[in-house]
This record gives sequence, C-alpha cells and structure tokens, in this order.
Amino acid sequence: MFSYRHAYHAGNYADVFKHLCQMMIINKLKEKQKPFVYMDSHSGAGLYQLDSDMASKNKEFRAGVDRLVDKAADNPELLAYLQLVNEFRVDNQYPGSPAIAAHLLRAQDRLCLMEWHNNEFANLQRYLYRDKRVACHHRDGYEGLVALTPPDPARGLILIDPPYELAEDYQKVVQVISKIQQRWPTGIIALWYPLLASQRDKSQPMIEALHATQPINLYVAEVWVKQQQQELGMHGSGMAFINLPWQLDGKIEACLPLLAEAMEEPGQGGFRSHWLIEAK
Repeated sequence: MFSYRHAYHAGNYADVFKHLCQMMIINKLKEKQKPFVYMDSHSGAGLYQLDSDMASKNKEFRAGVDRLVDKAADNPELLAYLQLVNEFRVDNQYPGSPAIAAHLLRAQDRLCLMEWHNNEFANLQRYLYRDKRVACHHRDGYEGLVALTPPDPARGLILIDPPYELAEDYQKVVQVISKIQQRWPTGIIALWYPLLASQRDKSQPMIEALHATQPINLYVAEVWVKQQQQELGMHGSGMAFINLPWQLDGKIEACLPLLAEAMEEPGQGGFRSHWLIEAK
C-alpha cells in the first residue's frame, strides 16, 4: 500500500487534462477579489524533475505535454496552460497540482494539501515550506477532506485524484464526496479518474454511484488517446465536476478535441462530455 509515485507519470496525457481543468477553475475563482481555498486530497511531491530516474524511466511527458506544444492553436486556455508549464520546463521540471495552485493563487488565498506517502510528503513539504499560504497535512486525503470541510474561507476548490491502486478507492471517492456535499454544498469538487482496460475499468460504475447520491449538479468530461484494451492498461482519463463554475463547461468542451488530436495514437483518440445533473 502507498507505493504509487507520480514522478513516473509526470506530464503525461492525464496530467495535461487534469491540470488544464484545475487551472481554468482557479482562474475563474480569481475573477472575484474574495479569497478562496484550494484543497488537494492526494498532493504527491508537488513538483517533478523530468530528468530524474523515475520520470526518465518511461518519459510519459513526451506523449503528453510535449505533444501539446505545437497543437494549442489559438485556444486561450491551452495557451495559458502551456505558458505556465513552460516556466517550469526551463529547469526541466513539470508542476504537479500543488505547484500549479501555488503559482496561481494570490496572497489572500490558501492552499490545504494532503499526502500520506512518507517520501512524497517530505518532498512536498520541502518544496513549499516557505509559502505562508500553504498548510501541508501528512494524512489520509479521504479522511482529511471530511475533517477539514467546510474550510475558511468557505469558497474554493477541492481536487480529488487518488491513484486508484485499490478497488475500494472507487467506493471511497463516492462516500467522501457525498459527505463533503453535506458539509460544504457550495464547494467546487473536481474528481479525476482513469479510463482502464474493459475488464478492470470501474470508472463508469463510480460515476453512476456518484450520480445516485444526487449531488447539486454533475458534469463529466473524458478524453482518451488510444483504443481501450481488454485486460490491462490506461487509455484515457476523465474529470467529474460538482458546482463547476458558469461557462467552464463550454471552455472544457472547446479543449477536448484539441487534446485528443494532439496526444492520440493515430486515429485512436476521442472525447465526450455531458451534464448528468444540470446546473441550476
């Protein structure tokens, strides 16, 4: 347990999609002067060196963020994401979700970061220890989210992106989100999940179970870059949102075909998005 190290996958196609959505929501929250909180359930190390042994093993960033460089076209969200990432690539680094949030948040905003893996937590704390806006918690992210909501300020975003190493993670995610909704009904929740081989994929039952809890609203978007296998492997990823800010569904939908085209294996990519429960 707790063997997952995100450095092996830093900058891959799933990171691109997840971090692009994260950035869009944060930028939307910044349109108002009121402070907000960013909460991260599985923060990882926060920042990844792409020439490290782990990142260099499979070089997944080459089939992810590197393929996007020439495909951003004139899409303002993709261009903003690449501009941010390029500030880190100067030092051959890729920013995880904590680094992206720390880069984007203002002096009045707060970051609440959770990580249970000992080495990852040590790296996270080492990276952000000087940032007065940041609280790092060495704890189970599921337990921590429930314990720490509603936050102060009571405006903000939760990113939930577990490694799904255990089958029970899919049930835990639904249970935790249901509890958070009761404690913090106005909070924005962004849930990342993998699209796996057909015999192993539990994402659709998870989304159905989440839908059955009747959240205030629910929007889902998915991107895949290769054909689904039957027994093993990830072919794409999805994001499920509760309280997605106004008009961001349209911005996400504008990005989906560009992401699929840029990072797909030839002729194998695709995308879909829809409201399961319409926002009121």
